[in-house]
Amino acid sequence: GLPPPSATVAPRLAAAMRSARFALMASAACFGGSQAAASEASLNPIRKVVNLLQAMQKKVEAEGEKEKELYDQFMCWCKHGSGDLSGSISDANDKIP
Repeated sequence: GLPPPSATVAPRLAAAMRSARFALMASAACFGGSQAAASEASLNPIRKVVNLLQAMQKKVEAEGEKEKELYDQFMCWCKHGSGDLSGSISDANDKIP
């Protein structure tokens, strides 16, 4: 069968953290004159990273929950779908003379 969603979340979190470092460096190079950028520029660099990682953690957890729900739906379909399919096949075979 398929691995549980928790097995796929940990590697995604690590990849997301690597992407966060790149995004942080890219965003630091591209800060414009917006008010949000000005307020973030005044923050401690460590606080910026912590805020970014916290936001990323929330996003990854939300994706994990969604993935878990989809996985559960798929597993339910796998368990019940084969019974429904077998029933339809046997019904069709009964109708054929």
